[in-house]
Amino acid sequence: MTGDQDFDKVKKMKPNDVVKALSALAQESRLAMFRLLVKRGPEGFTPSVIADKLGIAAPTLSFHLKELQNAGLIAARREGRFLFYSTRFDRMKGLVGFLTDECCSQADEACDGDCKPVVAQVRRRSA
Repeated sequence: MTGDQDFDKVKKMKPNDVVKALSALAQESRLAMFRLLVKRGPEGFTPSVIADKLGIAAPTLSFHLKELQNAGLIAARREGRFLFYSTRFDRMKGLVGFLTDECCSQADEACDGDCKPVVAQVRRRSA
């Protein structure tokens, strides 16, 4: 079982699936890969591009990509002879939703904006 059924909705996400996803991200190289793929968007990158951008050897890269894929955080798709890895944004949002669900629900006072996700500032590339 790949966990695909367990991540379908935030409300149905099971704690063990959350632990699996967080465990996959709790390693520096995998976290860097995941963030790179998030930045890339749905197009994804080939393993060789990921390896070049992060300076990771192919065998190590393959291991880490498989761990992220097993955790349900990324997906692979084949286009001709090329393999592309991309973020499963539905699962990323499900993970964040699980972590923030019922935020401040047991607080004595309303925490209003404290529970809202922080939107990162968009950095512009200089030409």
